[in-house]
Amino acid sequence: MTHSEAVGQIIVAAGGKQNITNAWHCMTRLRFALKDEEAVDLDALNAIDPVVGTSFANGQLQVIIGTDVENYYGPLMDQLGLTQNETIDESLDADSEAKKNLVTRFMDVVSGTFGPIVPAIAGAGMIKGLLSGLAAVGVISNTTDTYMVIDMLASGVFTFLPFFVAVSVAKIFKTNQYVALALAAAMQYPTMTAAAAAGDVSQFMLFGFIPVPVFSYAGNVIPIICSVFVLSYVWRFVDSHLPKVTRTVFTPLISLFVTGIIAFSVIGPVGIYVGRALAAGVSALFDFSPIFAGFVMGATRPLLVFCGLHHAMTPVALQNFAEQGWDMLMPTMFMANLAMAGATAAVYFKAKDDRERSIITGAVVSAFLGITEPALFGVLSKYRKAFVAACLGAGIASAVICAFGVRIYGYILSSIFSLVAYVGPYFPFAILGVVVAVVSAFAIASLLMARDK
Repeated sequence: MTHSEAVGQIIVAAGGKQNITNAWHCMTRLRFALKDEEAVDLDALNAIDPVVGTSFANGQLQVIIGTDVENYYGPLMDQLGLTQNETIDESLDADSEAKKNLVTRFMDVVSGTFGPIVPAIAGAGMIKGLLSGLAAVGVISNTTDTYMVIDMLASGVFTFLPFFVAVSVAKIFKTNQYVALALAAAMQYPTMTAAAAAGDVSQFMLFGFIPVPVFSYAGNVIPIICSVFVLSYVWRFVDSHLPKVTRTVFTPLISLFVTGIIAFSVIGPVGIYVGRALAAGVSALFDFSPIFAGFVMGATRPLLVFCGLHHAMTPVALQNFAEQGWDMLMPTMFMANLAMAGATAAVYFKAKDDRERSIITGAVVSAFLGITEPALFGVLSKYRKAFVAACLGAGIASAVICAFGVRIYGYILSSIFSLVAYVGPYFPFAILGVVVAVVSAFAIASLLMARDK
């Protein structure tokens, strides 16, 4: 079956083109916003060859394809009559959006923002992890030109992350991507960056009476998300009140000027403080009890991925890297992925036929490589005791590594290959965590399923 044929069947099973109000994808899933969820034929969807699993989560129909999802996304958007990563006209999804609560909308924004840029930050993070590992074992010195050049390649994405976020979130808020990018560029202009680095200027005075606090916005994502949100409203308001003949020039001019002033004086500083508060809250939890914090973060990770909420912690992790240079959340994500692999492996011995064993084998390998959706939706969602075991294994392993203070110094995809990023004083405890995650999840799953016929 070709990709186009499979997509055609998916559209029909999702209730038809007329039932789909929005469509996008993450690393493994096709995501749909629908007018009527009851029009979906889940049995037909699950029977389509490339579909690993399906779920309704966070106001979305999520169809699990696997790492090949991008090859299906293009034909999907073609058949829906859309440009890739563009949403359908607002009037078509107004009813469905109205049904969503504030939390659901926020999670849609976070998921939709970071989903498309994960490949960039994961790729750069892997390079950064490998570089750190090689430096830790003395293969390369951090004073060499080679190190500095490769570090630029790895660190550029994170330093200028607001640029990537601006483009991504502008699509969600349906505003001009290039003006959004201009906002991000303004907030990281050398004048602001240098003043923040020097530390001798606390604020600029705009027009002599509007204070513009000095901050480094490098690596901070909350300020630009909020700024682009405001830009979307300013743009629509200005565009609707100008004569058509003047819109091309004056809509972007006025929108950038007004939103820029608001961003510099209000949104940016507030966003910085909100980000710091979130990071401080997580740090306080770890300060209270690293073991308890680790267990909670690890045990809830499979649930967050299952519900499509796993990107919710990304801004906090990135804030930690920006503020303190390291993070303790990502190691718990690593443990959760390995625990899901362990629990899924236990299901292999309960499988009834070769086809199911083949699916389980692929899901285990995928989970070790950092992609857990095939394991979650293709296996663990059907074996609930194994799902519970994955959560417990993730919690236990995360509690263990957090007890030893394991941390990571750069964003990296949570796969078995990310171990290189832990080379150094925490490496033995990271290895211990890997063993505990896989073995405990496997053992608990086997024990819980032992009485099943």
